[in-house]
Amino acid sequence: QVQLVESGGGLVQAGGSLRLSCAASGRTFSNTAMAWFRQAPGKEREFVAVINRSGGSTYTDFLKGRFTISSDNAKNTVYLQMNSLKPEDTAVYYCAHHRGGIYFSRYSYDYWGQGTQVTVSS
Repeated sequence: QVQLVESGGGLVQAGGSLRLSCAASGRTFSNTAMAWFRQAPGKEREFVAVINRSGGSTYTDFLKGRFTISSDNAKNTVYLQMNSLKPEDTAVYYCAHHRGGIYFSRYSYDYWGQGTQVTVSS
């Protein structure tokens, strides 16, 4: 049983920044990875970034260095720092618990948060 709760979303102007948080409870962060996905209106859910227990991370090419994933294992929390936000970043952002398989696939994750809305105005 793993529960994930995202927070930190909101409305920002293009070029602004937000930091998302994902608080995990239950049996998580135990030799597993945590990831961020996002889903824009009418679009499929897509991979953003993933971080493993040791702090190693992988990012999608879409963000081009603007986002940074980090974690605090003692707090069972993962973060997504988003800088230089663009209108195309507008989406619901979800954190997810890795269950195995390739990091880039949504089907490699077994638990998901409820999502937090990020809206970037132009």
